[in-house]
Amino acid sequence: MRSLVSALAVVIGLLLSAVAVPAIWVDRNIVQEDGFVALAAPLGKDPAFQQRLAAAAVGGIDTGGAIPEPVAGIVRPLLESAAASLSGLPGYPAAWEETLRKSHRLNFGAAGTAPSETGSASTVTLDVAPLVGLVTSQIAERAGVPLEAPGQTLLTVGQPNQRQQIEQVTAYAPLGSSLAVGAGIALLLAFVAARRRWTVFAGAGVGALGLAGLWSLGSRFASDTAAGTASGNEVADLFVQEFVAASTRGFGPWITTAAMTGAVLVAAGLAGRLLGGRARRG
Repeated sequence: MRSLVSALAVVIGLLLSAVAVPAIWVDRNIVQEDGFVALAAPLGKDPAFQQRLAAAAVGGIDTGGAIPEPVAGIVRPLLESAAASLSGLPGYPAAWEETLRKSHRLNFGAAGTAPSETGSASTVTLDVAPLVGLVTSQIAERAGVPLEAPGQTLLTVGQPNQRQQIEQVTAYAPLGSSLAVGAGIALLLAFVAARRRWTVFAGAGVGALGLAGLWSLGSRFASDTAAGTASGNEVADLFVQEFVAASTRGFGPWITTAAMTGAVLVAAGLAGRLLGGRARRG
């Protein structure tokens, strides 16, 4: 009976861990604003993404009626060159970070706020208004004409069904810590109830190795799916692909840790069996 309870507890602990670890990572690195910014910030340094993002930002500047016709010929070349020079402006890193923060609030919202309060859209979007504002201020200063930056400039980077997935992730990812506690309790129960405790180490180790492989396959599948999805918007497609790739790289160390932990537990289990066998023979 004790062996059965121990085996069931190990299985339950592993099942809870299979969900808990990815949920904790997602909560820290995607649902939480600071984690999302840290994960996505390097995307702004990618040359191909920079070029498309700058073009989208320049396209978000409405010059209609704001520029007198005599100076329009001066402003248009400045707008055309802005896409090439945006990433080199001193304020670009701060504007890109603010773009990520505004976009995160727009898509994830603040806890306890309604969609209307956060300006939430029905699709996954980026708000590049800070980048548009940076370009606008530079053009206005160089051309000597007033240009008003919009308060919001949205780029769609996802579909309504992906928006629903974000809402589900926002709701369930914070439960990862509770699931991890449950997994720990189950594995502790397995250890206490086991007749041969080395079997708990070995079983948990094999399970951890299996979870590492499962998470690795899941990450690869998500990356391949993102690479094969095209929305027709170059900025959106590149952002999704690069963000998924960054997420895969970010979760990689967690997978490695799980694999190493599994190997250590298996080794401990085998060592326990050998030592226990010698003790009985002695």
